[in-house]
Amino acid sequence: MAAISAKLVKELRDRTGAGMLDCKKALEATDGNVEEAVTWLREKGIASAQKKAGRIAAEGLSNIVIGDNKAVVIEINSETDFVAKNEMFLNLVDAVSNAILNNNPTSNEDVLALDVDGKTVEDLVIEATSTIGEKITFRRFAVLNKEDGQIFGSYKHMGGSISAVVVLTGDNEELAKDMAMQVASMNPTYVSMKDIPQEITDKETEVQINIVKNDPELSSKPEKVIEGIIKGRVSKSMQEVSLMDQIFFKDGNSKVGQVLKGENTDVLSFVRFAVGEGIEKREENFAEEVAKASKV
Repeated sequence: MAAISAKLVKELRDRTGAGMLDCKKALEATDGNVEEAVTWLREKGIASAQKKAGRIAAEGLSNIVIGDNKAVVIEINSETDFVAKNEMFLNLVDAVSNAILNNNPTSNEDVLALDVDGKTVEDLVIEATSTIGEKITFRRFAVLNKEDGQIFGSYKHMGGSISAVVVLTGDNEELAKDMAMQVASMNPTYVSMKDIPQEITDKETEVQINIVKNDPELSSKPEKVIEGIIKGRVSKSMQEVSLMDQIFFKDGNSKVGQVLKGENTDVLSFVRFAVGEGIEKREENFAEEVAKASKV
């Protein structure tokens, strides 16, 4: 049998979208003939995943796994929300989550190369794409670490459409869960105002200045009044992205910072993943899709 070079494996992978291990097997089975290897992969149903490469995967699930002082949050995408109930997809989400928890990847490439029962995560994703019939993609992950004497709070909304994890001082489990729910529902960007980069504040100030300039009623007011309006609007915008300055969702009155102070607790960090955020979703008419499907 001819020696299978890494270059040959990469060439086949680029052509088919199949995993490295599958490409190597295909080349070994066809004595290094790339064309025959493509056919081999197609016959095995592996290369079919490549046909789905151009599709938009903006649905799926996020997930949380916690072990001792480490928490992992991930997002794996699919084309439709129906797949989120698929057993193979759910098993994939769990397998990838735990693979990250039990290892120390620092990039998506590291994650895709992780071994899960003799297969890489990349292989599992490609297999899921081929079997389920939708484009499946591993999108992102985050790892949070805590120390002894600190606590994780976690919350998954609707089974994983949104996942949030927070790290707090102390051991108040109920408060930790509340803070995770606060992060999930109110979507802060920073823990506190002091964490907001100056360029973010400057940009918002510029936006508010231009809004005032384009509003004849506001722009006609005295300069000091205008300055006060701009300052107030910028402050409000910054409070909305600062966890400590948000209104606590449970009472609708107190600020989160006040609640935490009352419990002698601090939030140290948090992560929030909402499935599909930032992905441009294709607008579809469901009735038209059903009509099309009925004609096939």
